[in-house]
Amino acid sequence: MFKRRLIIFLLLALLAACTTVGPQHSEAIVNSQDFSPQVEESELKKATENPVTYAPTGTETIEPTITPTPTITPIPATYYNFPPGINPLTGLEVTDPTLLDRRPVMVKVSNWPRLGRPHAGLTSADIVFEYYIGYQMNRFLAVYYGDNADVIGPVRSGRFVDAQLVSLYQGLLAYGDADPQVDQVLVDVLGDRTLAFSELPCPPMCGQATHSATGVFANSGAMTDYAVRSGVDNTTPDLRGMFFQEEGLDGNAKGELLRIEYANFSIMEWHFHPETSKYRLWEEMDTATGLDLLPMTDRNNGRAVAFDNLIVMYAEYIEYAPSLHDIVVQNVVTAQPALFFRDGVLTYGTWRTPDPERPIIFETYEGDTMPLKPGQTWIVIVGLNSNTVQSAGGEWEIEFGLP
Repeated sequence: MFKRRLIIFLLLALLAACTTVGPQHSEAIVNSQDFSPQVEESELKKATENPVTYAPTGTETIEPTITPTPTITPIPATYYNFPPGINPLTGLEVTDPTLLDRRPVMVKVSNWPRLGRPHAGLTSADIVFEYYIGYQMNRFLAVYYGDNADVIGPVRSGRFVDAQLVSLYQGLLAYGDADPQVDQVLVDVLGDRTLAFSELPCPPMCGQATHSATGVFANSGAMTDYAVRSGVDNTTPDLRGMFFQEEGLDGNAKGELLRIEYANFSIMEWHFHPETSKYRLWEEMDTATGLDLLPMTDRNNGRAVAFDNLIVMYAEYIEYAPSLHDIVVQNVVTAQPALFFRDGVLTYGTWRTPDPERPIIFETYEGDTMPLKPGQTWIVIVGLNSNTVQSAGGEWEIEFGLP
């Protein structure tokens, strides 16, 4: 069974990597009794009042033809070289090449409560990371490098893993403050590249309260300008590491729908549209008849939230409290499992981060560089115990599970 084989590989990979991964921020003094998630608990109560009643349509699994110990080969140097004006995070030519002479602006975007949807600015991001924050909820970290958005949000608080992700992409972290324990780690790791709402003028971040669903929004271009004026090191980073090409792989199976379920009231569902060759996001929303899955749009421009690549990274979560987690994503030398969706096809692969300040490396299960589709990428980080099944045809469902 796919689930059984995947879990075995996950355990083998985790055991092999246990001496090389980090940092996990466990060295920070984390007292779970001091962490007070009243806001998340309140949002959870509201979310569960009208749970979604539909369920997965099937539970068929498949047997992938993979081995538990892939051989990792060096990435050819040519894959790292991008011509001038080509964004190394999308493989696309940018309208304004000067945007590439800066650090990426990485903004925390809320997905809860639902009142904050539709989100603002996601269609302008090069990459969006999605991860679990507790109480069956998720949050996004949107990366702006080759393009900007004047309105991004709603902006919410930082998490431990942001220190690792922002280090990997050498970015600026724009967030709506954080629990003191988390905030201390962010500042210790990132220094003056932490840009919190309470310390910023308007612009680059405007609003009243980050715990309001529609309270605070960021401007990525203004964030860059503010950092430069404030003396923050804005040296052009080396963001090579991803590989893009128009032609994709044959893949292992059809990949036309991806459903990530944190609970029956907390669902991210991606639908492949052949006419655009993109995956469009659907989420549960309040309607006159209860909760229904609806397509998401960007409140800035009315465009569909649609991405060219979907990547599922399986990683170790570390839980300190119900809404206080870290995730091991930095200094991961041994290849960890991943799923890659592009052009309606699913390919099994891996991810690793051998350099703590270089982007995540994505590879095929045989160790070759994974060819991503030129364009935008959405990356979901799920726990190692997440249950993955192919429900029918090209439809895939992942039930999130810790650690």
